[in-house]
Amino acid sequence: MTSSILTMKPLFAVCLLLFVFLGGRPVSAQEHSLSSFVSMMENYCVDCHNSAEAEAGLDLEGFGTDVQKRIVDWDVSAWEIIAKRLRGRQMPPAEATSRPTEAQYVAALSELETMLDQKAIANPQPGRTDSIRRLNRTEYRNVIRDLLHVEVNVNDLLPADELSHGFDNVTVGELSPLLLNRYLGAAERISRIAVGGQQLSPGGFTIRLPPDRTQEHHVQGLPLGTRGGTLIRRSFPIAGEYEIQLRLMRDRDENIEGLNGSHDIDVLVDRELVHRFSVSPPKTKKGWSKDDTLVDANLKKRFRVTAGQHAIGVTFPIKSASLSETRRQPFDASFNRHRHPRKSPAIFEVSIVGPFNPEGPGDTPSRRSVFTCRPETESPEEANRCARRILSRLMRLAYRRPITDGDLEVPLRFFAQRFESDGFEPAIETALSAVLVNPHFLFRAEKDPASAEPGDVYPISDLALASRLSFFLWSSIPDQELLQLAERGKLGHRDVLQSQVRRMLADPRSRSLVGNFAAQWLYLRNLDSFRPDMRRFVDFDDNLRKAMRQETELLFQDVVQEDQSVLNLITSQKTFLNERLAKHYGIPHVKGSHFRPVSLAANDYHRGGLLRHASILAVTSYATRTSPTIRGNWILENILGTPPPPPPPNVPSLKEKVAFQKVTVRQRLAQHREDPACASCHNLMDPVGFALENYDAVGRWRTFDDGIPIDSSGALPDGQKIDSVAALEAGIMRRPEMFVGTMTEKLMTFALGRGIEPTDAPAIRKIVNQAADKDYQFSQIVLGIVQSTPFRKRLAL
Repeated sequence: MTSSILTMKPLFAVCLLLFVFLGGRPVSAQEHSLSSFVSMMENYCVDCHNSAEAEAGLDLEGFGTDVQKRIVDWDVSAWEIIAKRLRGRQMPPAEATSRPTEAQYVAALSELETMLDQKAIANPQPGRTDSIRRLNRTEYRNVIRDLLHVEVNVNDLLPADELSHGFDNVTVGELSPLLLNRYLGAAERISRIAVGGQQLSPGGFTIRLPPDRTQEHHVQGLPLGTRGGTLIRRSFPIAGEYEIQLRLMRDRDENIEGLNGSHDIDVLVDRELVHRFSVSPPKTKKGWSKDDTLVDANLKKRFRVTAGQHAIGVTFPIKSASLSETRRQPFDASFNRHRHPRKSPAIFEVSIVGPFNPEGPGDTPSRRSVFTCRPETESPEEANRCARRILSRLMRLAYRRPITDGDLEVPLRFFAQRFESDGFEPAIETALSAVLVNPHFLFRAEKDPASAEPGDVYPISDLALASRLSFFLWSSIPDQELLQLAERGKLGHRDVLQSQVRRMLADPRSRSLVGNFAAQWLYLRNLDSFRPDMRRFVDFDDNLRKAMRQETELLFQDVVQEDQSVLNLITSQKTFLNERLAKHYGIPHVKGSHFRPVSLAANDYHRGGLLRHASILAVTSYATRTSPTIRGNWILENILGTPPPPPPPNVPSLKEKVAFQKVTVRQRLAQHREDPACASCHNLMDPVGFALENYDAVGRWRTFDDGIPIDSSGALPDGQKIDSVAALEAGIMRRPEMFVGTMTEKLMTFALGRGIEPTDAPAIRKIVNQAADKDYQFSQIVLGIVQSTPFRKRLAL
């Protein structure tokens, strides 16, 4: 039944639903007139659904007399899919000879959605999240930060999480033996850092800079008057001497790049100079030598660092230089000998090892967080009492609930064993390690009430609500205020919950929505693997890659922090630029490495909202060229929420250019669509993507491609003709609820940690409709999600 309904014509589906919903009985004056729907089906459905050509197996000829015999029951999920197609005006197809008027669409859709919403109220379906969900890598980092005030590089400690439904917090239900070993190692290391425990031998870490990073300009966060290098933020568990060692960038012949004359390298701790190296090529009687392979062999220095979080900077003081006299404008990229020769040496690797001659842990935020009491005597009883107080406070936050004596039993046992041999602080370190590998810390668990029967819908507890809320908005644990409200049973009250949501959105921890949610929804993480063809895009480097991502993140952050309409993500008249990105865009008068808002209203630089960002345009392109197909698919899936069906098996690839023949992407795609197996999907994707063809594969504006004028004409799935990015944006804004609904679906997927089901659609519609009254403010969407049935309730098994 479901597969048949999914392929039927939408207006027929609407009519069919009315018959089933009303049970085939005569309708009253308050109900819809049957004759109008009969007329609608006759006008738009019978041509395809008749005895001669019964598409999808549905014969509507003479349906008015025997339709009840042909319908057994109706599937809510199928009707929700039909409603989405109607909302996008995708059915009947745009090429159909006869289509309903806009008024008919609106009326039909309103009636269909009203009935679906009424059925959802009578029979709520909140869905079911997994009973046990592991902290993913990002959540683990944030929890350690908030629990112990320790910043850790989780990429060194834990493997990346797999994506599902577009996010990495969905498929996190299992813990393999290999991953468990990684968590054990991470727990020991983090506990030692937090407590300031002594290491048996010096430890260390190494940072490597991308080889395609240009280091000729200032790096944000380092002092002005410097160029290149890197800024490393790291926690040092113990005060003492640490040794830093530097390596410079080399070419494929192992020669140091850009080493022309002498250069200084500054090492800074919290912006204070602790040492200055000098490097220069070996001298011979004839001048500089090219045998420079050992120049950086002795770039080592020990310096004292106090315990705690520090920013280690390694950079070059700027040397004055005259302008290069060249016939052409110099490239912005400068990172290898063969295509972009470095003008000056660059940092490749920074290694820090220590501590040597340790002086002790000192006074750090992490130690103040852990050692909230000290035993007044050295007796085991006094030490145990203090340990109980310390662990109870930390475990309550770590486990996100009140702590019982049973919870304390294992950590206190580890504490007692270590206390006998090493004393109080090492014993706390060992007990803390036990806490950080406990399942109650690593997993978020939601249990069905003992009284719940399979199929029952029940509200989740306030403690579960607190965790859902904090991991949604902060990707971290509830803080004291949130946890206290949950423990007192007050968090579920509507006014209290709204107040907490607004407080949490105003907290700096809500920036995880930018780096975690937005980066996955908008594919920003894919920029790390984007490597354009350097023969075509000679100015591209890692500096530009980072600037592209930051522009998009700052726009999203601005919408969140200023509680703007989410429509500004599409229609924004400003963007965020630094000099590197502004130069890439051709926007003048932006100087320096720092980002700042730039108004674009008075000038048309073809920039503004998401669809004009180089980050989005790059991750939806190939290395050598643009892809209207990928771009169109990205818009359909992430902006309009109507992704095309998956491609059939064995689809032929797009033929690239034939030698000595100039063929545009549009022409090659037209040939590709001649195959019926390809046309069904490409007819939806390609016309949308063509509107962005004025942007090349790295997001630069262009009017020609290989000497051929750009043709950016296309169409939206509803048949609207578009011929530019501005027309595309205007088409999206004609029905803003499509974009807002899509963003709400993505946010809800991220909030729930599961895929969105058709049965969630009534809740999403309610959120969007209520947010419309407040111009779709970001906070209104978040409040709607948090108060929704899928977020507040759960289905028992």
